[in-house]
Amino acid sequence: MTGLFFGSFNPIHTGHVALAKHIWEQLALEEIWFVVSPHNPLKPQSSLIDNDLRLQMVDLALVEEPEFKSCDIEFSMPLPNYTIDTLQKLQEKYSKKQFVLIIGADNLAVFPEWKNYKQLLEEYTIVVYPREGFDLPQLHKTYPQVQVVDAPLYPVSSTQIRQLLKQGKDVSGFLHPAVCRFIREKEIYNLCDCGLISEHSRTTSPQ
Repeated sequence: MTGLFFGSFNPIHTGHVALAKHIWEQLALEEIWFVVSPHNPLKPQSSLIDNDLRLQMVDLALVEEPEFKSCDIEFSMPLPNYTIDTLQKLQEKYSKKQFVLIIGADNLAVFPEWKNYKQLLEEYTIVVYPREGFDLPQLHKTYPQVQVVDAPLYPVSSTQIRQLLKQGKDVSGFLHPAVCRFIREKEIYNLCDCGLISEHSRTTSPQ
């Protein structure tokens, strides 16, 4: 079975990879694909950086994880991206694979807002991991079809990392070293160097 871990990965951080490892081991999955989403219809698009930059960061973060790979299938699909459409396209392209959808309890809490969510529940295996502030046992009662995994909570988010970068704070503990270097070299997220402002940005950015 192939797990599908959808996300903006803006940027991908160690919590993403650690969570995927936990689920991969617990469910004995063959592999997990990190599906980089150009536009989640339930989230604002204004904070997203370029698709290819996010994809490259995912590849860098997974270089030492042979059981994980990036997936850019949504890059060629109409916007906004709906999970049901992506799953159907993946199933058409990889007809011999059995896909498992991996989502957080926060997504399950708004599942009726998803396109064709009843079809997702009926036709696909859905694995749900805990998220802080969401009652997963209660949600499981509402959606008994899903499979719950007992994964640890990771106290970091991509949003927090972007905020820290904008403040010039050190985020090296949350990112793969190669991702840190990439952010510095490409001067993304307000030209911050994973905690150190680049020399270029010191002379060109307003203080």
